[in-house]
Amino acid sequence: MVTETDVTLDGRTLHVYDAGSTDAFPVVWHHGTPNIGPPPEPLSGAARRLNLRLIGYDRPGYGGSTPRPDRSVASAAGDALAVADALGLERYAVLGHSGGGPHALASAALSRQRVVAAVSIAGLAPYGVQGLDWYAGMHSSAALEAAAAGRAAKEAYEATDPPFDPELFTPADHAALQGPWAWLNSVVGPALPHGPAPLIDDDLAYVRPWGFEPADIRVPTLLLHGRDDRVVPAAHSEWLAEHIPGAELRVTDGDGHLSVLNHAQAALEWVAASIPG
Repeated sequence: MVTETDVTLDGRTLHVYDAGSTDAFPVVWHHGTPNIGPPPEPLSGAARRLNLRLIGYDRPGYGGSTPRPDRSVASAAGDALAVADALGLERYAVLGHSGGGPHALASAALSRQRVVAAVSIAGLAPYGVQGLDWYAGMHSSAALEAAAAGRAAKEAYEATDPPFDPELFTPADHAALQGPWAWLNSVVGPALPHGPAPLIDDDLAYVRPWGFEPADIRVPTLLLHGRDDRVVPAAHSEWLAEHIPGAELRVTDGDGHLSVLNHAQAALEWVAASIPG
């Protein structure tokens, strides 16, 4: 059962989803682009088994959350902290997939007195960093290249209503979408009922300075990536692993951007093992 509520922060609303017992240890889910924020239903059984409480929220502009144009990746740390405060969470872990990965890492870097562990699954590395050919291996980089050219270029690109290219996902990804991770369709469909504005804000945030350095992260961090990812190449997590002190990197053979989520239960087990006693 998922309980939905609204949290008010600086005159804005964050729409929150709470799935789990208040006696369980909280894990804040950071959703991908474009999604809304309910925590993954395919992980609910594992969360109960591990005594974890999955919590999510709609990033600004998505679902029931107030837009926040030109937000940074770092701003997610304050939003997640506001959710934690409203729910009375003293400590929590963070878990993000795809575009949610950088937002989870923001909490790890900027709220480390409250965040005990972080997981980024198929997440991006910061844009323009040394030692990473950022676009290399992306099946299609046009959307992010438009964002890198600025808001006007990104808005013009989205106004063309670019068609979805099924080749963006590997056969393993498509199998995951037809199987346990069909749930993703339920969070993608409602993400953009009023147009692409929140997606635009996400992509602009990814290619601007994030507002923190990965090297600032001092909590246990797990980076999980599929070796065959065509959306965010595994080199992004490999770069992050070299720049986050003590980070653990798991690159899974045969997995793409979505099928890597088949290993998310193992990531929750890692979270449970990382909670301080």
